Amino acid sequence: MARTLRTVLDGLAFGEGPRWRDGRLWFSDMHAHEVIAVTPDGKRETIVTSPTAVSGLGWLPDGTLLVVSMDDRKLKKLKDGRLVDHADLSGVATINPNDMVVDAEGRAYVGNFGFSLYPPEPQKPAKMALVQPDGRVSVAAEDLIFPNGTVITPDGKTLIVGETFAGKMTAFDIAADGSLSNRRVWAQLPEGAVPDGCCLDAEGAIWVASPTTNEVLRIHEGGRVSEKIDTKIGAYACMLGGADRKTLFILICQASDPQATLTERGGAIVATEVEVAGAGLP
Repeated sequence: MARTLRTVLDGLAFGEGPRWRDGRLWFSDMHAHEVIAVTPDGKRETIVTSPTAVSGLGWLPDGTLLVVSMDDRKLKKLKDGRLVDHADLSGVATINPNDMVVDAEGRAYVGNFGFSLYPPEPQKPAKMALVQPDGRVSVAAEDLIFPNGTVITPDGKTLIVGETFAGKMTAFDIAADGSLSNRRVWAQLPEGAVPDGCCLDAEGAIWVASPTTNEVLRIHEGGRVSEKIDTKIGAYACMLGGADRKTLFILICQASDPQATLTERGGAIVATEVEVAGAGLP
């Protein structure tokens, strides 16, 4: 099925971490150090600026915004218009933390690169951090190959994370205390594709951005791909939103290098309508 993509917002450095909330798409312009919210018709508001690169977003049960602060390996919260420390991730994240999902209890699961992308280093496994609502940090999972986009099923019992450089989606059972167990491969992506940001729909399929193949895939448990959307340039994240949660917002960019993205401002958000509504978290 060919879908028409419309541009919602352009001129971004590098959009990441899209989340639908209160009628707007919230996201991080990572290398521009901004958290932004945009309406479906493209009206943007800068929510907060940061001294560091920013990535994953989520909310505590009281509505407090959480923001992954990459360079100092912190999880921040928005208080009185500025970002303050919520948790120190440096004991778990050996390098830049990136994407995150926050559950209904306010527990945050935060991945990290595991190794440097710029300048490049050999691949190393990473740990995923579990941050309790009070800021306590522990290890949720180990030996993940660049844990990235993450979703939680509507019943709150399963977490699925994309291991970018392993080309697969990995699932865990979530215990009552937030701990993870029963690790298993949920789906292997097609050859050449890698998972980045992702979102879950009401049929249990996951829309996942694949920057290496310039597309967004709708993938099912076991690995069946029911749809591919060609984005022409790198697709780095996606989110189902809109009034009926059937608008698929896709964050695309010409490059991922921090300096190139700031110079080129080739990042954009495009959107298309799909048949199955979003579900679960984020």
